[in-house]
Formats: sequence, structure tokens, C-alpha cells
Amino acid sequence: MTTSETQPTQPLPPAADTRSPRKRRRVWPWIVALVVVAGLAVGAWFAGEWIARDVVTKTIREQVITQLALPADQQVDVVVKGAVLPQLIVGTLQDVTIASDDVQLQSFAGDVTVHAQDIAIRGESGGGTATATVVLDEEQLRTLLSTVQNFPVESLGLAAPNLAFSSELSLFGITLPVGVALTPSAAEGDIVLTPASVQLAGTDISAADLKTRFGGLADTVLRDWTVCIAQYIPAGATLTAIEVTGDEVVADLDISPAIVTDPALQEVGTCE
Repeated sequence: MTTSETQPTQPLPPAADTRSPRKRRRVWPWIVALVVVAGLAVGAWFAGEWIARDVVTKTIREQVITQLALPADQQVDVVVKGAVLPQLIVGTLQDVTIASDDVQLQSFAGDVTVHAQDIAIRGESGGGTATATVVLDEEQLRTLLSTVQNFPVESLGLAAPNLAFSSELSLFGITLPVGVALTPSAAEGDIVLTPASVQLAGTDISAADLKTRFGGLADTVLRDWTVCIAQYIPAGATLTAIEVTGDEVVADLDISPAIVTDPALQEVGTCE
């Protein structure tokens, strides 16, 4: 007879695990997907940025050619700083430079550069600044001053920091050559040419001495010359400074930001 004392004890069989096996989380494919999506997003951004920049620069160029009635093949360089898409979303171009050589401004031509910052391209034109620089060589300056009555443009030359012209004064049958240096400045939007020095027959002479010798005749060469340029530029632009630098005349202008949306400011101004 077998008893519990003599019968060896057998271990119970292990209980069956009824839980389903845990699924291993596949992390790598998710990372790959994120990388691919991010790459597509970046690619779409740069593609959109390129298209936006191309459209903006071409539109600005076309508007410049149209507004100034320039030849269709006129070289107009447009530089828009920063990413264009965010600026279009906000509605403000932060920094734009437009440049073109030999731009015809009514009766004369010059090299023009316009620099604008924070200019609204839709809605109200609030803040923002814009300036322009017009550079004239000696021949272009002669063309401009040929519109000034009685100005001796044939003898005009550049003698930095002044302009210079030659003329003649006659008294009692004696004719003497006179050379005058003129300092350019800006006053109320006009160019003003003021005598800076005078030579009589190649010798320096004061304005007072010249008037003593020739009386009222000296006024023909000692006068200030005022050149109105409003009739050649948009009404929204104002001359602020002008100087002779080397063999060029450089004129600086302020431009009203409202010129972007105000047609009246885009029209050529008038001289009173």
C-alpha cells in the first residue's frame, strides 16, 4: 500500500498563459515617416518661396517699366531681402532695392536706384521709408540744365565739389572771360546753383570786386540758378540733397511710402 509518506510528490504542471503575446512597437518606421513628411514640407516651402520671389520681382520690374514708360527690354534689377512668403502674408515688404541705368526721366536720363523698407503692399500705407538716388554724368547734366533759360550750358563742366561754366563780360568795348564755380544744393525740392568762386581773365576775384568793375552786368554771372525738377519726377518724390562726386552728380530724394497706393503721387509733378 502506497501512502503519502512513501509516494513522491510531483510538481504541478505550469498553468497555461492565456494572455496574448505583447506586440513589439516598431519605432523606426515612424521616424522615417516623420523625416519624409518634414522633408516634403521643407521642399514645398522652398518651392513656394522661389515662386513667390520670382512673381514679386517680375511684378515690380513690370510696374517700373510701365510707370516710367521704359523700353520693354530695359534692365531693371530688383533685390528683395529676406524670405518673401512671410512678407506677403503680413502684407509688407521689408527691404527692396530697385536699380536701373540710363532711365529716361522726361527730358533727361540718369542712373536710378530706389531703396524701400517696410512698404505696405495692400491696405493702407502706414509707415515705411523709401529713398532714391539719381546719378547724372556731365552730358546728362547738360541735358537737364539746357531747360533753364539763359544758362550757359555749352560751357558747363564738373569740377568737384562744384559745377563750373565760363562766360564773358563786356565794358567799354573790352570783353573779358569770366569763369564761375557753382555749388549745388537742394532747397524746397529744387536744385539751387550758388556761385562759390569767380575768375576774371584767369585770375581769382571776389564777387564784390567783380560787381565794382562791371556793375549790374556782373549779376548775369553772379546770380543763383534755380532748377525745378518736379516736372521730371513723381509727385511723391522730393529732392533732399545733391552733390558733385568725381565726374558725376549725385542727387538724393525722399519718396512718400503712400506712392505705392496713391495714383496722384505716382503722377509727374509740376513746377509753379
